[in-house]
Amino acid sequence: MIGRDLCQEMKVDLHLHTCFSDGTLSPEELIAKAGACGLSAIAVTDHDTTDGIERSVIAGARYGIEVIPGIELSTEGMDGQSEEIHILGYYINWRTVYFQRKLALFRKARLRRAHLICDKLDELGIHLDRNFIFDIEGKGAVGRMHIAKQMVAAGYISNVDEAFKKYLVKGAPAFVRKMRFLPDEAINLILKVGGIPVLAHPKYGASSKKIVRFLVKKGLQGIEALYLKHTKEETAKFISWAEQFNLLVTGGSDCHGEVPGRDEVIGKVSVPYAVVLKMKEYKYLLMKKTLHLFAE
Repeated sequence: MIGRDLCQEMKVDLHLHTCFSDGTLSPEELIAKAGACGLSAIAVTDHDTTDGIERSVIAGARYGIEVIPGIELSTEGMDGQSEEIHILGYYINWRTVYFQRKLALFRKARLRRAHLICDKLDELGIHLDRNFIFDIEGKGAVGRMHIAKQMVAAGYISNVDEAFKKYLVKGAPAFVRKMRFLPDEAINLILKVGGIPVLAHPKYGASSKKIVRFLVKKGLQGIEALYLKHTKEETAKFISWAEQFNLLVTGGSDCHGEVPGRDEVIGKVSVPYAVVLKMKEYKYLLMKKTLHLFAE
């Protein structure tokens, strides 16, 4: 049994990406950096893919770091202003065949979207090495980050944030809408594979209590209140929502590794290990509920 004081000392980061989606670090590199930061546990939450989980778990065992299998799913925005809402899934049974088939459809859609973005950039006089983007960078789920990094590498732009702002976000000249889940579909999918659905960075996409209330009714179990880009006031607000709706409070850095123009942020959000223990309790209750249904 881990003592209360030790739980507060042990730190975790529950929102990390590898090179299998739009991160720059291999699973082994991510684990090594997590160890260097003094993290006790991490969650690998790549976009629309679980390909980095197994290697992360193996590397974590080598470094003595607990690895939580996770995912991040993009869903439709609900307020007419936000482009999308992101739903994190923790402790997912990621090898489930149905789940993998569903993810494969979205990865194919990502691939088509990336080609369309490159077509638009070509028309704007920005010619990128597609072989590098799709064969080297795109080990798993190809996304806008891969394209943005190539724009920087090719000298068309100074950093990835500028690439997004000028070309890749909604309303910009190279933006292409992507295939997305509805928020309740993503929540249901995560629940179906035994996972815990959590609202990622509510500041971006779901900053309205009305939206959170709707998601809770659809099965949302937690909210990522502890997030690098949340102000103290926003963090306090989201924690109060968690208390009101009886949600888990989670947190993470949303680290994508070494990205041009951005600081590396792994472990920069102070999340105590007690959050992991609470998620394990939720996972146990979900499993118990499922077994009870089968028993009937």
